[in-house]
Amino acid sequence: MEKLTLNGIEYVKAKGVKKELVISEPITELPFKVGESYFIRTVTFHLTGRIKEIIGKFLVLEDASWIPDSGTFSNAIKEGKLDEVEPVDEAIVNTDSITDAFSWKHKLPDKQK
Repeated sequence: MEKLTLNGIEYVKAKGVKKELVISEPITELPFKVGESYFIRTVTFHLTGRIKEIIGKFLVLEDASWIPDSGTFSNAIKEGKLDEVEPVDEAIVNTDSITDAFSWKHKLPDKQK
């Protein structure tokens, strides 16, 4: 039976498991600040919101909106102009899904359009 000890915890390879156990380093720092607003692009959608809390690799956004269509990207970031907005109040985002993020220096959108 194969054993691995990591940070004082012993892991045992289950019988019949063929894949290797992959353990990554814990996240120690993310480039986000609680209280700051962001435009976040993930692999499947876009969001705006203010970071309320960071829990492990999850961002909890308040005053959040799902952005189905940002319109011209430069206008969105520089001027805060968005073509479509769906306010959702609070959202939780796994940072593994984030492709990029931008500081949002405008009033967070709160009206559906």
